[in-house]
Amino acid sequence: MKILGQLDELNLDAAAKTQVAALVQALLDQAKKEADKYETDIQAKDLKIQALILELAHLRRLRYGVKNEALSALQRDLFEETCNEDIAALVAEVEQAGATVTKPKRPRAGRQPLPPHLPRIEHRHEPESCQCGQCGKDLVKIGEDITEQLDVEPAKFFVHRHIRPQYACRNCETITAAPVPPAIIDGGLAAVGLLVWVLISKYLDHLPLYRLEQIAARDQVILARSTLAEWVGRTGVALQPLVDRLIELLLKRGTLHADETPVPQLDPGSGKTKKAYLWAYRSNDLEDGPRIIVFDYRGGRSGEYARQFLGNWQGHLMVDDYGGYKALFTGTRQEPCIELGCWAHARRKFFDLHQANASPMAWEALTRIGQLYHIEQQGKALSIDSRQQLRVEQSQPALKALHEWLIQTRIKTANGGGSAKALDYTLKRWPSLIRYAETGHLPIDNNPVENTIRPIALGKKNWLFAGSERAGQRAAAIQTLLGTAKLNGIDPAAWLRDTLEKLPTWPNSRIDELLPFALPAKDVKP
Repeated sequence: MKILGQLDELNLDAAAKTQVAALVQALLDQAKKEADKYETDIQAKDLKIQALILELAHLRRLRYGVKNEALSALQRDLFEETCNEDIAALVAEVEQAGATVTKPKRPRAGRQPLPPHLPRIEHRHEPESCQCGQCGKDLVKIGEDITEQLDVEPAKFFVHRHIRPQYACRNCETITAAPVPPAIIDGGLAAVGLLVWVLISKYLDHLPLYRLEQIAARDQVILARSTLAEWVGRTGVALQPLVDRLIELLLKRGTLHADETPVPQLDPGSGKTKKAYLWAYRSNDLEDGPRIIVFDYRGGRSGEYARQFLGNWQGHLMVDDYGGYKALFTGTRQEPCIELGCWAHARRKFFDLHQANASPMAWEALTRIGQLYHIEQQGKALSIDSRQQLRVEQSQPALKALHEWLIQTRIKTANGGGSAKALDYTLKRWPSLIRYAETGHLPIDNNPVENTIRPIALGKKNWLFAGSERAGQRAAAIQTLLGTAKLNGIDPAAWLRDTLEKLPTWPNSRIDELLPFALPAKDVKP
């Protein structure tokens, strides 16, 4: 090397030259090792950045790619939530690694304004000095820069003190005091707000009581599970008349949706659970009147339970192909109801087939069924008469063409395969599937009730099982009230609080005014 060659030009003896040469060589070797290590680290970092960027691109494709019904709406929301968290974490890791990430350009509506009804807490931030930092002159206010941040307080416990002065008459020694305010639970510890928090947490947010017990304990508030359970039980009894009235009103409708979902129920003595079912009956959105959902908890899935609930009800019933409903349509009842087939279930058969093997036949079926839904979308905002006219002009011809195509395709399809099963499902239920197109008020599918029951089906993973049949019935009753409120665009917590405050003194003759779709009820004068 040149550095070692230059040693000969120095006036050094042989021993000094050797020592200096060895030192220089050691320094050169160390520098080379550090350079090699640095290059290795850079290569490793480049590889890590490349892997992170590839993973990020994959997640973005999943997040922003085409959505289909492989996931339900709520399941897709849960997936997107996790995916967004992963993308943010990956971007942070890439940035920490020293690389830049090109974010995909997506149309944005801008930052949404915070709801105006929320209380505002103002924080004023004044400059440290009222003099200009450049020239020392006094500053003059010319405007304000205002930004808003959203904040929240967890469950906040506080105490209501009810003070009732007692007065005595000196003449007759009579003692007078204001009466005790009426309450859902006489002499109970819980105010209405606490009862609402417990019921909403348990039945809308699907939090078991032991978790509420833990939340309260963080504020040094002791709420035993047995006490919480007593409040739930007593409140459920107080609300039952409202549920009974909703059932009466629902069974006056001419068209209903029906569906059911399994619920594990604790089997005392065995240490295991048995399968019970939560049945759901929903009003038809295409008919006039408020929306109603009624949940009915039963010990099984037998069609007898549906018959018991419906009684002598007569009308159109939208259901899937579960055999338990078949006896309702056979005419053996005094007033048999009319079956409506669900096009969403028929479509799902072809969708699953196409997902499995990219079947051209399944894709053709999906395209034709999609035309039916496109017509329904056009008629969504129309009146019943206008929608009926639209269905006569467009839906019925499309259904006739679809039926002919199904028959011809089935003739060419071998028995026993997935294609044959999908075709047979639709052809077998054809009379019930086309019934909706004869009117302007019947629904095309059973999605409304499935969408209503799905949050409960997902939430039951939190509470694992129902403790008893009575507990299941109580849950169904309260879910009926909260679910009906949601369907009608009413805040369930606000409705429940208002109802629990009024219910102790409310006359039964005016119970309809407390239902979760009525206009705000007026106070009753004592």
